[in-house]
Amino acid sequence: MDRELRSHIIKLAGSKTRLDGRGFTDYRDVSVETGVLSTAEGSSRVKIGKTEILVGVKVEVMKPYPDAPDKGSIMVGAELLPMSSPNFEQGPPSITAIELARVVDRGIRESKSLDFKGLCIEPGEKVWMIIIDICTINHAGNLFDAASLGVMAALKDMRFPKYEDDKIDYKEKTDKKLEITGTPISVTVLKIGDNFMIDPDIEEEQAVDARLSVATLEDGTLCAMQKGGDTPLSSEEIISMVDLATEKASDLRKHIK
Repeated sequence: MDRELRSHIIKLAGSKTRLDGRGFTDYRDVSVETGVLSTAEGSSRVKIGKTEILVGVKVEVMKPYPDAPDKGSIMVGAELLPMSSPNFEQGPPSITAIELARVVDRGIRESKSLDFKGLCIEPGEKVWMIIIDICTINHAGNLFDAASLGVMAALKDMRFPKYEDDKIDYKEKTDKKLEITGTPISVTVLKIGDNFMIDPDIEEEQAVDARLSVATLEDGTLCAMQKGGDTPLSSEEIISMVDLATEKASDLRKHIK
């Protein structure tokens, strides 16, 4: 990024402020809508500041994996649309898209919040596969937190379609919901200079020294972490970042009905 802009961001951080005037632990305005896609089994639209994403959840009946014959599963994918950012291009999933999907996927799996056995229809033969698609509408920073929040909102919005005689009727939804015992939420903490901050905008993401995405449950249980950036983190810094992420996850979780 532009060296002058990075120096300006670090200088502002030294006076405990940011480009848009927020404090280090302040989110931009957050909004969550559900049921926004009539063709999906569950859906959500999340806005954090000018960042906006759509999440759709579809289901399919598939043969289970050989090592989990009595369990269904999830499949998370992220599509970074070129219309949402000049940095995104058409083509195979980029490293950024793959990392975004994996961070969300890992947070859900490691939380043990989904009853994968409850997705089994016939052991060894048929299970439900939950397919989660994350689609960027506008990228203005912090896709990680927006995607985590949007996916959990969409999963809680989900209703299974009618399934009879080995056929799925996607036009008829039942009242059956996905069994979810917790709400894992990921919060990404950035280190810029000697300061930690959350909910970065585009410029702050480009100025980052290190980042840590931390997924936690309501009781503070740590589910997963993903480090980014070139600068190493000390154990003390990691503890501080985890504590901050856990605290702010409680605030984000309130936006999910």
